[in-house]
Amino acid sequence: MLASWYDRQGPAPDVLRVGELPDPWPGPGEVRVRVAVSGVNPGDTKKRQGWLGSSMPYPRVVPHSDGAGVVDAVGEGVDAGRTGQRVWVYGAQSYRAFGTAARYVVVPEELAVRLPDHVPDDLGACLGIPGITAHRTVFADGPVDGATVLVHGVLGGVGSLAAQLARWGGATVLGTVRRGADLDRVDPAVVPHAVALDRDDPAAALLDRAPRGVDRIVEVALSDNADLDNAVAAENAVIAAYATRADRTEVPFWPLLFKNVTLRLLGSDDFPGPARRQAVRDLTAAAAVGALSVGIGARFPLERIAAAHDRVDAGGRGRVVVDLPR
Repeated sequence: MLASWYDRQGPAPDVLRVGELPDPWPGPGEVRVRVAVSGVNPGDTKKRQGWLGSSMPYPRVVPHSDGAGVVDAVGEGVDAGRTGQRVWVYGAQSYRAFGTAARYVVVPEELAVRLPDHVPDDLGACLGIPGITAHRTVFADGPVDGATVLVHGVLGGVGSLAAQLARWGGATVLGTVRRGADLDRVDPAVVPHAVALDRDDPAAALLDRAPRGVDRIVEVALSDNADLDNAVAAENAVIAAYATRADRTEVPFWPLLFKNVTLRLLGSDDFPGPARRQAVRDLTAAAAVGALSVGIGARFPLERIAAAHDRVDAGGRGRVVVDLPR
């Protein structure tokens, strides 16, 4: 099969190879998916780089945890009726060696989730890491119906899905972007009020729309936003942080304590099983009714996977996906 892999960590052009690997075959409880679209996430490129001193977990890694395609073979104990089923795949390279940057990927059957016929592959390929993380940020502490949810980085991969999920869950959604120039990119149907962090007094602008404070905060840069979060958090609010820019992040401890704020830290590879399964169900249901969408910022053929990784590392608008040969 055509696949990409790396045998050592380093810059994408230096270590990512593209060529032929043996076709995998599903074992008991597994399915094989012919991949159509492979989603590229920052976590994939960080693993390749050896971020935070991480080492090669396996002698060879086929990258990417997320994707979409069609089940074309099943292992022992799996319903043969799954053959031919369109699916979205998550967790393919989470504690596993072989991800979705290949014509075929073999995963435990629960990691290949039926994709409704009218939902495009591009959306399915972008639901895994960002979607499950977004779901956990919004719903880990219960329903949000009637709540006010603030989503930082509302144009990002996780942030945009968190905003859509919060709206789907019945919340009023507020959002932030880094620059005023980005405000016109925010969908007012999902986020009726967004604030630019480079403008004067974003806390006042947010409290103007939520005078009693916000109930949930979806946080992409805790080290940058801790004081702002404290200023706008309601009593008993939750700050759900999935990223920070400073490894040792300071927070205004006593003001947050007096508000009884919960600080929840979220690492997507290690969410509890029941939480992942609920996220998968809700993401599929929300996608089926048209409540979720993603913007594809760049797409590359598998032969140019190094360019795809460099595009993710450089940042920019929209999601990055890799197309597999049909």
